[in-house]
Amino acid sequence: MLTDDFDFDLPEALIAQFPPANRTASRLLHLDAPAEQLSNGLFADFPQYLRAGDVLVFNDTRVIKARLFGPKDSGGQVELLIERIIGEHEALSFIRASHAPRVGTRINLNDTVSLTILAREADLYRVRFDHPQTVLDILDQYGALPLPPYIERAAQDADDARYQTVYACHPGAVAAPTAGLHFDEAMLRRLDEMGVVRACVTLHVGAGTFQPVRVTRIADHVMHSERYTIPQTTVDQIEQAQAGGGRIVAVGTTSLRALEAAAQGGRLQAGEGETRIFITPGYQFKVVERLLTNFHLPKSTLLMLVSAFAGTEQIRRAYAHAIDHGYRFFSYGDAMLIERANQAPQS
Repeated sequence: MLTDDFDFDLPEALIAQFPPANRTASRLLHLDAPAEQLSNGLFADFPQYLRAGDVLVFNDTRVIKARLFGPKDSGGQVELLIERIIGEHEALSFIRASHAPRVGTRINLNDTVSLTILAREADLYRVRFDHPQTVLDILDQYGALPLPPYIERAAQDADDARYQTVYACHPGAVAAPTAGLHFDEAMLRRLDEMGVVRACVTLHVGAGTFQPVRVTRIADHVMHSERYTIPQTTVDQIEQAQAGGGRIVAVGTTSLRALEAAAQGGRLQAGEGETRIFITPGYQFKVVERLLTNFHLPKSTLLMLVSAFAGTEQIRRAYAHAIDHGYRFFSYGDAMLIERANQAPQS
């Protein structure tokens, strides 16, 4: 398959620059892939697609204030985007500067915090913060929220809450699991009252989620790595639902990737791990039957994932429908609920 097979033209006006006034005020496009049917709706009506015993799997990662700005010793300005915290005082970071900094370069932040570049690791730099505070504490105090590159404005105070799910609890992500942004506390209580089961996984979303696929053939793409944790309680909830006829619904592609990565041996396993799972058409899904997701970037790995889930032609038709009907795209945009396409039996 070619990367160009996953391209489409998106009017710039449909890229959501701000969240809706209320979290549940988004629209919801329902794609029933087996029936090849599309229907327009509102996210406020999402519970009508669920029944008691279904399991909603949420990604409970929390977005950190991963963007830092400051001068180099030479006087040039530099911007850091922390990709991953790897110790109390060390992190992996993207660095944007007029000249690529060398190993050993010191960078000062706010005349209070300094860091040293320890090594270059592909596109990332390993850095050490020369400060008694931990990296996470430094980011909380001096960092800025890393809004996605297609949101063409600086982060505002309101984004600190809105670019975060209401159930976020484990800090480590540099991008929000955006399907979860549609839920508010009232919606979660309504689902609890219906008997819908809430389960959690943790996958710390990396900046690689926004990186375009730059190769011609998608088989040549090298996927970025992300950390995940699957609690034993989540495995138990899913197995109980599967035994009782409940359906497994991933809230977002990150929840789906964590579940499918942890089931590569054939059965879902609890524990922690790193995944580079790259889901493309032809993939055999092992856990997830339904997917709640936002609309994704052209030529992105996430567009390839939903094409694997629903079928490439079905996604093309759904995205054309969404554009024609003025749906809002990307992180602060509208949602889509996908019923998984029928899978060919494994040989």
